[in-house]
Amino acid sequence: MKQTHYVAREPDAQGFIHYPPEEHAVWNTLITRQLKVIEGRACQEYLDGIDKLGLPLDRIPQLGEINQVLAATTGWQVARVPALIPFQTFFELLANKQFPVATFIRTREELDYLQEPDIFHEIFGHCPLLTNPWFAEFTHTYGKLGLAASKEQRVYLARLYWMTIEFGLVDTPDGRRIYGGGILSSPKESVYCLSDQPEHQAFDPLEAMRTPYRIDILQPLYFVLPNLKRLFEVAQEDIMGMVEHGMQLGLHAPKFPPKPKAA
Repeated sequence: MKQTHYVAREPDAQGFIHYPPEEHAVWNTLITRQLKVIEGRACQEYLDGIDKLGLPLDRIPQLGEINQVLAATTGWQVARVPALIPFQTFFELLANKQFPVATFIRTREELDYLQEPDIFHEIFGHCPLLTNPWFAEFTHTYGKLGLAASKEQRVYLARLYWMTIEFGLVDTPDGRRIYGGGILSSPKESVYCLSDQPEHQAFDPLEAMRTPYRIDILQPLYFVLPNLKRLFEVAQEDIMGMVEHGMQLGLHAPKFPPKPKAA
């Protein structure tokens, strides 16, 4: 598992997590900036989730506040985790309708991008759509399948997750919009993904599984759902059969250069 210099904050005896003022200030900078960026870019289901969560602007929310809303809408919860967790833990949590949230926030030096998913990415990027039953069902199914999958199968499932839950786009009556949490928590990618620079491809789960990606660049390709309900429909299909088919066919050629080797 990769290493990180971030350390998740521990709750006190009452379950309350104390963040210093500077970390609340970073949250305020991130959320106020990103709420402006996603106007006219985020899908309506995500914006509905933002309204339901009622995220504070002046402080990092407590996980219990998020859990109250998720429990009342889809029966999900968020679970406090360290900065990085193994695949096995990740799938176990999702299979139990628990979304992992690392209780640390990025520093100002890494305001625009960091490789580790912090509390802003997880709560602002993902939790709004966990109030949506279609998205929640897909995520739950994904967790259950991943829990039972082999190491080789999980690599193909990881690409499906990346191309949907993290970096997915969706067509709506108002135009093409964002639903992927990796985009919605990134000011640069929120603008770039809907520009004419990257390639857009109609969503096909098998194709998504066969498409390589790099985590440290703007994505060269985004898969576009016809509507968000398509995720719910995919959850009812034979995803593991697609994984097996994908493993037989192999990967597509990468649409990006190889990652430079560290000096």
